[in-house]
Amino acid sequence: MTPQRVTLITLGVDDLPRAKAFYNALGWVEARALESVVFFQMQGAVLGLFGRAALAEDQGRKGAALGTGAMSLAQNFSTKAEVDTAFATALAAGASALKAPEEVFWGGYSGYYADPDGHVWELAMNPFWPLNADGTLTLPDDPEQI
Repeated sequence: MTPQRVTLITLGVDDLPRAKAFYNALGWVEARALESVVFFQMQGAVLGLFGRAALAEDQGRKGAALGTGAMSLAQNFSTKAEVDTAFATALAAGASALKAPEEVFWGGYSGYYADPDGHVWELAMNPFWPLNADGTLTLPDDPEQI
């Protein structure tokens, strides 16, 4: 077993139908949608949407106020134009702009938005990390490339 892997990312949401509609508007297609949870199949992993209170209870922290924003999820793209398009799509779907895409100090191009439940997404184009043909990312061998 490879310990360095993530197979499921679950986002706690306040309004499951709203969250599902948001991700559908981004072009995500649910693989399974139940009354209490929605799953989106990704490349090698799954993104789940689950009620925030139910997630806290499932974690053994019933009544806990689960927060957002202390971490970010990221999607890398091959071009700046793709980043701009994805950012505009997210805003049109109901995201809040945190930082419009721009040239960044490390030589790439990135921006941030928050989904309707406050989960932060980065959209980036990193010229030092070209995407594989299937859209996945493999870090380059050169440790000088960030």
